[in-house]
Amino acid sequence: MEAAGSEWLLVPARRLVSWGAAGAMVFGGVVPYIPQYRDIRRTQNAEGFSTYVCLVLLVANILRILFWFGRHFESPLLWQSVIMIITMLLMLRLCTEVRVSNELNIKRRSFADFDLNYFWHWSKFADYVQCVLTFTGVTGYITYLLLDSSLFVETLGFLAVFAEAMLGIPQLYRNYQNRSTEGMSVKMVLMWTSGDTFKTVYFILNQAPFQFSICGLLQVFVDIAILLQVYLYSSYPQKPVSHTAHPASTKAL
Repeated sequence: MEAAGSEWLLVPARRLVSWGAAGAMVFGGVVPYIPQYRDIRRTQNAEGFSTYVCLVLLVANILRILFWFGRHFESPLLWQSVIMIITMLLMLRLCTEVRVSNELNIKRRSFADFDLNYFWHWSKFADYVQCVLTFTGVTGYITYLLLDSSLFVETLGFLAVFAEAMLGIPQLYRNYQNRSTEGMSVKMVLMWTSGDTFKTVYFILNQAPFQFSICGLLQVFVDIAILLQVYLYSSYPQKPVSHTAHPASTKAL
């Protein structure tokens, strides 16, 4: 009787923990962008946030959704991608509006110009949407044609998570070049490290496709490497930075 009573309490508790972990997985990835979004709106200055972060995350999460059609994985991971895409589009819209409002007497650039020199530096949010829809349509059509190929599906999954895992590499390299972490938000790096660690543990415990776990571990490694740079470079005099540094997250390069 006692065992039955204990089990009656444990089952709802486990279910609650499972729901909590799933909710954290779905929404946890976008949390660090909330203060960044509010700060850009407040200051009307988007220079501290690179829209290339939005580009990489949009590509990574679109590919992840396409990967789901070839190999189903945990629903929270699918919804995480949907929420992240919406968040990145909102960030792009705000950054574009702020940047254009601060620029005077310049030629307007559009996606239809097909000018690689101004790729992902267009004047209207609609141009970014056109680019995202074009990429989604082309990759979606290719995925439809090759959906029966296990090699293609597994490669698609790897590219999706590998792209996201590489987000911290430019920051790591910039710190190495400058021999300094000046202008980088350590608080945001800590948030990414804790989030990436939780995400990787979630992948492993829920037996997500192996690509997720491997790239999650790589992401944690890059985060830790950046934190080590903070410690190492703080032990030496800061080298003057030749360009203006803006506080931003590790992913906002």
